[in-house]
Amino acid sequence: MSKWLDLGNLRGDLTGGLTAGIVALPLALAFGEASGAGPMAGLWGAIFVGFFAAFLGGTGAQISGPTGPMVVVFAGVFSALSGNPALVFTAVILAGLLQILMGFLKLGQYISLVPYPVVSGFMSGIGVIIISLQVSRMFGHEPDGAGTIAAFAAIPDAIGNPVLPALGVGVLALAMVFFWPKSLARYVPPPLAALVTGTIVGQAIAVPAELTLGAIPEGLPSMVLPALSRETFMLVLEAAVILALLGSIDSLLTSLVADTMTGTRHKSNQELIGQGVGNAVAGLFGSIPGAGATMRTVVNIRSGGATRISGMMHSLVLVTIVLAAAPLAAAIPHAVLAGILVKVGYDIIDWTYLKRAHAGPRWDLLLTILVLLLTVFLDLITAVAVGVVLAALAFVKQMADLQLKILDPGHIPDFEPEERAILDAANARVALFDFAGGPLSFGAAADLGHKVRERAKDGIVAVVLDFTRVPFIDLSAAKAVETIACDARKAGKALYVTGMNSAVAATLSSLHADHCIAADARFERRIDALRDAAAKAGVRV
Repeated sequence: MSKWLDLGNLRGDLTGGLTAGIVALPLALAFGEASGAGPMAGLWGAIFVGFFAAFLGGTGAQISGPTGPMVVVFAGVFSALSGNPALVFTAVILAGLLQILMGFLKLGQYISLVPYPVVSGFMSGIGVIIISLQVSRMFGHEPDGAGTIAAFAAIPDAIGNPVLPALGVGVLALAMVFFWPKSLARYVPPPLAALVTGTIVGQAIAVPAELTLGAIPEGLPSMVLPALSRETFMLVLEAAVILALLGSIDSLLTSLVADTMTGTRHKSNQELIGQGVGNAVAGLFGSIPGAGATMRTVVNIRSGGATRISGMMHSLVLVTIVLAAAPLAAAIPHAVLAGILVKVGYDIIDWTYLKRAHAGPRWDLLLTILVLLLTVFLDLITAVAVGVVLAALAFVKQMADLQLKILDPGHIPDFEPEERAILDAANARVALFDFAGGPLSFGAAADLGHKVRERAKDGIVAVVLDFTRVPFIDLSAAKAVETIACDARKAGKALYVTGMNSAVAATLSSLHADHCIAADARFERRIDALRDAAAKAGVRV
């Protein structure tokens, strides 16, 4: 236990956890309200996820709780399941169990492979969604219907018919979180200052009671028993998968930020297990799910937090506030929370990349914009799935182009003097193909045979395929090699292979793709293959 709970940084961890807990308070209330489950569901979500993810997770300084992306997805789940607590929180529990399973199956390393343009477009889309959902609330109105399209449609009417007291405290909160002096932020975080000030001013200018949080439950949360039926199983499972994937991506991205700041290395699979336990417990007690929270993690680290004790301390601070001061939250105006969340949405948008995107690869910019639009107007998982697939295809195309370019006549490998002499003397009767572009993949396979046929036209007597720098091949490339070898045999040309390692040879053999390659035409060294090819072509050096 002493190794698990490192007491060497106890003072810094207590300070970091206390500061992170204070920062988390207004955000947890705001996220809970935005989710549809209520402010206390957000606060208890921060407590449960924050404690268990810290205690059992794999990122020492990480603070977990409700985040913008998770709340956006959870709000959609809440709406899709008609706000039925049993079904909604069954989805949360199941999402937590899926994360635990992903951790045990060691899938954490694969989740972190999402390309940056996809992550950037996804996160920026989340920021746009959060802002769009809160603008009407700042003006004292609620969007008529769920989703971003309904939120955008409600904005003009809200602006044209503002509830002035609500607008006043909403703009005040928004201004405070944007322009709060840095010198004061070390003592009072901007969201907390905006929450307290906005609530006091709201009482003074008589914000209508129906536009405040109103009475909220006190004490410990009640347990919500899971419920499933044949009719709802697929809907709940789909929601759970979305929450699990998003929570995992969100958490591991924050883990990378923590690693950069602390110089440590997180354990991705252990982190998934901790996040999963936290979300499963949160769902069991009717609380909204969470993930690693970047801003709160940064605050924790800058305040001295370095180990899991800081995350647990952050949760204990929130428990103390809930049990001692919950009734005071009833007077908080919705518009104040909306103003705080608009800043959260603004911070989530990847402004750093978007400002420089025009100077980078155009495809990356287009991919980012596409993922952003799909996130905002379709759904998050489709956006990420489409983005990952397109990014993978683009990468495969780039690799294929590189591999095929190396087969062009202008490409000259690093020849030994004797090798150069043989090829010069052969006078184009011996063709050497140097596959030096890395692993031969299906991306290059489609044009591989065509490239070889183009160069191995009339006059070519022998063809040498150099696999020295090819670590492995896939099925498509193996079939392409088979086609090249069999085409050479049919055309009466001698075919030689050289430098083929055991992995490449095993792939060809297992697929019976090497049946047109003679046993005596395989050489370990390129010079030996060229000598044999030269003799076949009647070349004397």
